[in-house]
Amino acid sequence: MSRIGKKPVPVPAGVTATVEGQKVSVKGPKGELVFVANDEISVKLEDNAVVVLPINDSKDARSKWGMSRTMVENILKGVKDGYERKLEINGVGYRASLQGKNLQLALGFSHDVVYEPPVGITIAVPKPTEIIVSGINKQQVGQVAAEIREYRGPEPYKGKGVKYAEERIVRKEGKKK
Repeated sequence: MSRIGKKPVPVPAGVTATVEGQKVSVKGPKGELVFVANDEISVKLEDNAVVVLPINDSKDARSKWGMSRTMVENILKGVKDGYERKLEINGVGYRASLQGKNLQLALGFSHDVVYEPPVGITIAVPKPTEIIVSGINKQQVGQVAAEIREYRGPEPYKGKGVKYAEERIVRKEGKKK
């Protein structure tokens, strides 16, 4: 039995959740999100909590059970509080700035990299070496942060590049004479 899947997901105050068959619609102060569960999972709304259960005891249904519950929990948290991911830029001359809604990155290339965020994602640059990606969809926030980091990932010798704020770079020793 899934230890994660068997816990009901409580609906926080200020958030309304509706379940229609396999579709879970959630509306909150930050916006609205929808999750469609797999056909091997049943979703019900009981006592102001969303209950996720497998339809049968097959291995496939049980493997999707915990993931479906986590997805419901993520959309409930997203519409109430939202998600954010912080990135740091290290390196001489490396910096970020906002150009309208687009993010402009100077990362040591012959040209500046301009990143256009998708709909539903906001990017803030409080300092030239710090980027904050925020939105209500956890997967989308993580994907945008990964795409920005991919332009110039941190290298192991000097630690230059774009890294997550909580990430620790394993440093390598340079050459010896």
